[in-house]
Amino acid sequence: MKKDNIKPNFSEMARIYNCDYRTIKKYYEGEYQGAIERKKKPSKLDPYREIIKEKLEIPCSYQAIYYYIVKKGYRGKYTILREFCNQYKAEKTKESTIRFETSPGLQAQVDWKENMKLYSKHGEEFVINIFLTLLGYSRLKYIELTLDKSQDTLEKCLINSFKYYGGVPEEIIFDNMKTVVDHSRSNYNEAVINGSFYQFSKDMGFKVWTCRAFRPETKGKVENLAKIMERLRVFNNEFSTIEELEKIVKQLNIDLNNEISQATNEKPFERFKKEKKYLRSLPNNDVINGYLNLTDLTRIVSKESLITYNNRKYSVNPKYIGKVVSLTITNNILYIYFNKELINKHEITNKKINYAEQDYIDIIKSSVMRYSSDEEITKIAKKNLKLYDDL
Repeated sequence: MKKDNIKPNFSEMARIYNCDYRTIKKYYEGEYQGAIERKKKPSKLDPYREIIKEKLEIPCSYQAIYYYIVKKGYRGKYTILREFCNQYKAEKTKESTIRFETSPGLQAQVDWKENMKLYSKHGEEFVINIFLTLLGYSRLKYIELTLDKSQDTLEKCLINSFKYYGGVPEEIIFDNMKTVVDHSRSNYNEAVINGSFYQFSKDMGFKVWTCRAFRPETKGKVENLAKIMERLRVFNNEFSTIEELEKIVKQLNIDLNNEISQATNEKPFERFKKEKKYLRSLPNNDVINGYLNLTDLTRIVSKESLITYNNRKYSVNPKYIGKVVSLTITNNILYIYFNKELINKHEITNKKINYAEQDYIDIIKSSVMRYSSDEEITKIAKKNLKLYDDL
């Protein structure tokens, strides 16, 4: 309360409270309803804040941004930049994400889980990837085991998902995977879709959308891929071959689509009945087959220089041991490719093991009989191959 004949020293109080003397006066006279204005000290980082945010969206490391703004004239410490970057990223993480629902046939989302290690009953290590497509309306999933994440494999998986659905959604959301974009999307720039994948999307009839950097939650309906991987992990040491593991993945796909979705409270298979008629038609077979030319199947060459197809083993040259190869089958002939180059072909048989004679010779020549004569090696090879034929 003001008292007569008492007048405070507004300037002195402003110095004490670090604010404008006029603010003190307004409070004293009862005219001010807001908070006391404190002078904010300017930061050496202030002129560079927007540049820093832009570089974080690319994304760039803190140190790279620091060296960049130093060249632009920044004279502050690295710790100031680091604190700002940490605060900015924390705020981005806290931003609420609105769950949005999509109309039937409009949208699908794609994700990968990569480099998962599983071991067979015999202790053989398999490093696999799991591809997932999910329809936004019905939540119908398509999952596929792959041994790489190349663009050919991505396109093959997408085609397989379209066949599974019996149609193509209007648009598909991807993260900023290199097989899709040449330059990631940020708050300041749109993603640049690579030319090859853009042509694929046109041929298949869907539009490409990408997530912003640091905002994978914009692709939120596939967030349960980690849970799917846990469902798969229990089969560690429970399979013998890659074919058996592929069958496990296919069965898991069926199981997932018959379980009630928490988002819709319906089974995806049931809800898909309402969505299927809204999907776009599949491209003609000539277009599809053009993309499936060399990517029907992939296998890792074993230590015995063999790949497995339909529980039968077929050989390649030992220099491809540990490599990922592609298989195609035409007129009962198995063609094996490495980097799209044909490296071997076999007639498909009922024999358990199918070694080409030269492959077998190269194997024993490079190991147990490296010091033997060619004649001796050939003789041993023919004898052993005859034993394989009798298995």
